[in-house]
Amino acid sequence: MARLVAPARRRFLFAALAGASALGAVSLAACATSTFPFIPSHYTFSQQQVQDAVQRKFPYQRTVSQVFDVALSHPVVGLLPDANRVSVKLDAHLASPFMPQPVDGVFTLSSELAYDAASRSVVLKSPNVDNVSVSGQAQAYTQQINAAAAVLATQLLSNYPIYTFKPEQLQFAGVNYEPGTITILTNGIRVQIVEK
Repeated sequence: MARLVAPARRRFLFAALAGASALGAVSLAACATSTFPFIPSHYTFSQQQVQDAVQRKFPYQRTVSQVFDVALSHPVVGLLPDANRVSVKLDAHLASPFMPQPVDGVFTLSSELAYDAASRSVVLKSPNVDNVSVSGQAQAYTQQINAAAAVLATQLLSNYPIYTFKPEQLQFAGVNYEPGTITILTNGIRVQIVEK
């Protein structure tokens, strides 16, 4: 009887060991995936990261068309997922020889995002002036102020980098990757990563 039981036990032990080794191989493969570098399908960066990048550009002062001295400060970045755009609200201080005294206002700009391969950066692209609000006597110069704001938006924010990828973020195992579709979310910006 003992002889019959022993082969059955051996078969059971071999089956158990084979199963364990198969499980071990699976868990090692899972570990390998999380241990070694990899390229994710996308990167997401936060509204605060965009705010920090834009903040570095300010305060900003410029004379526009030799008519307006404009000082811009206190940028506030917003995300517009429905329009797939980023907004920037700025405090503006304007002075001109044509106005009896300097005035304060608020410029609101919005911009698309695009990838610039040369700098490996996500940049603001084609910024627009969405709203210009000025107080008091400056309202008589609204058209000129709007034109000045449009010039400033183009000079100041067009192609301005808000996130720059490190080379190792876009390369793995000899394969090069690049950002694809850029999507504005309610809480951040998602950049798809695709093979070149």
